[in-house]
This record gives sequence, structure tokens and C-alpha cells, in this order.
Amino acid sequence: MIALALGAAAVWVAKDIPRQMGAKAKGDRLTRVLASPQFADGKFRNTVPASQPDAAALTRIASASMRDRESRRPHQPIPVVSPAPGLDADGLHVTWYGHSSALVEIEGRRVLLDPVWSDRCSPSRISGPKRLHEPPVALRDLPPIDAVLISHDHYDHLDMETIQNLVDLQAAPFLVPLGVGAHLERWGVPATRIIELDWNDSAKVAGLEFVATAARHFSGRGFSRDETLWTSWVINGPTRKVFYSGDTGYFPGFAEIGAEHGPFDVTLVQVGAYGDAWPDIHMIPEDGVATHVDVRGGLLIPVHWATFNLALHEWSEPADRTWNEAKARDVKLAIPRPGERVDVDNPPPVDGWWQQIA
Repeated sequence: MIALALGAAAVWVAKDIPRQMGAKAKGDRLTRVLASPQFADGKFRNTVPASQPDAAALTRIASASMRDRESRRPHQPIPVVSPAPGLDADGLHVTWYGHSSALVEIEGRRVLLDPVWSDRCSPSRISGPKRLHEPPVALRDLPPIDAVLISHDHYDHLDMETIQNLVDLQAAPFLVPLGVGAHLERWGVPATRIIELDWNDSAKVAGLEFVATAARHFSGRGFSRDETLWTSWVINGPTRKVFYSGDTGYFPGFAEIGAEHGPFDVTLVQVGAYGDAWPDIHMIPEDGVATHVDVRGGLLIPVHWATFNLALHEWSEPADRTWNEAKARDVKLAIPRPGERVDVDNPPPVDGWWQQIA
């Protein structure tokens, strides 16, 4: 009986893993992938080549991850703010939910970025990086969303269970990079709610313009890599502008984005989960501030930190270094608690809340 129970449990744990991997593009989706200027020899490419950790580096990282584990998580609970219900979306507000998940409220419309509500960013229910704090709001309690943006298909940015729940709870379309639509279709998202874009493509939804812009990263949910595209995003309202970096290494393309699409009222820029073994695909905090300057940003809100332990640096280091660099470069900065709603025109002063629990 024990063996049967263990076998049943193993089947339950593993049953979703094949679906979590998503699907490969085919038909019209594949035609668009093959026609992309970014696609060659079976893979999407960066405009500036980016090295990734090899097997030897991954082995060293795995070994190092077993040491100094306490420094990579806070010593006290992360303060989570419950967003106030019933607020309108006028003006320009950003609510950071943790990691790279955020709600942008821009001139009466709401845009959800890289929503991940699951307990782990992993294909497995029992292994992989586990959340360090609860989501500040339940998915069912989100206000009506006008668009969902996905930057790329890694598990900490594209979560199957969250996507499936949003299909039922919301009516918004999903704007994704080339190839990612195949994952969504496998998970039950109607094709009519998927808008797939290449770099420099744009789409208009609910009175907003969305532009897929370049990033320096990679993709893949299984053993194959770079069969789907990765992107940063420009959100243009009637009079306000937002930039979201997605995951990326630093590269000259940000200055080009700033010249073509800036200035931006606010930027959400990746500053966490960096390491010496992957400098080309995740920015250090100083590069994140430089990216904000390059795209001609107004207020900087750092993302991609605090929620999941994905690198070897100390938990509080991304925020500390971002704050120091922002002061050195006279950059306006907000570092909200998860769930805290930031009025871009009247942001709260940085108070070092993370230092009190690190």
C-alpha cells in the first residue's frame, strides 16, 4: 500500500511537467519565426552575442549554492502590502508584486507584466526556487486587466498555472514574443487572445500602443534553447510612456530604444539574479541604472529581485547597489515593498526597508 501511495504521489507530482514545457511553433507561427531577422540556423540570436554558463560553470555554481545559504534570504518576513481595492487607473501608477510581476496603471488602462503567482518558478511542484513571500493579492482579486505582457518563456516570467487562471478570470489579450504563443495555446489560451510580436513590431490594445523592443538574453523551458524570442517592452499611452526591460544583459540597444521611443515617465528594470558566470544575460545593478539612463527614464523601479533565490549574491544586495548607483548618478528611484502602489508623479522616498530584514 505504501508503494502504491508513493507511486500515485509521484505520478501526481510529475503529471504537469510535459505540459509545463510548452509547445513548439508550427503553422503560421513557425512561418513568422523563420522569417524573423533575429532567427538564423534554428535559433533566435542577440544583436550583441551573449555567452551563457557552460556545464563546468553550472557545476561550480551548484556547489557554491550550498554555501552561505542564509545570506541569500531575508532573516525576517518580507513586508507585503495588500493593495487597496477599487482604485481607478487614472494617471500613472506601478504596483510591484515581487520579482518581475507588476501592474502598470496608465491613463485609465491596466497592464500586467510577467505574472507569476505559483509557489515555485519551476516545472515541478516539489522542487525549484520557492517564493520568499506570498503574492500581495490573489489573482481573483486583481482589477480588470486590459493587457498581459510576457517578456520571455523562462519559468520565473511565464507561469503555466497563472496563465491558465488568468484566461478564466480576465478577458485581456496576451502580448508575447515570437514563438511563445505556442506555449499559451497548449495551455488553453484561445488564439484570438494571443498577440505575437517580433522586435520593433507594435500592436494597439485598449487605446495603448505596445512595442516589442530588443533585449540581450535567451529562452527555453526544456533542453532546447532560443527557439522563442525574448523582448523588452515599450508601453505608450496617449501622453505617458513606460519601459520594461525584461531579463537582459547590458548592451548598446538601450540607447537606441531611448532615442527612438523615449523619454519614459517610468522604467521597470532588471537588477537582480546576476553572477560572474552570466554577465551577458543578466545585468548587475549598476548596469540597470545605466539602462534607465540610456532609455531616458524618469523614475526607476528595480525589479527581478527579492521573491526568488536565483543567484549567489546576498538577498539585499541588488537593492543596496541600485540605491547607491542611483544616488551617484542623480537618478530618481523608488524601491517599493511588494504590493505597494507607486504614484509615478509622487513616488515615496526610498527608506531602506529591505535593510531592516536582511
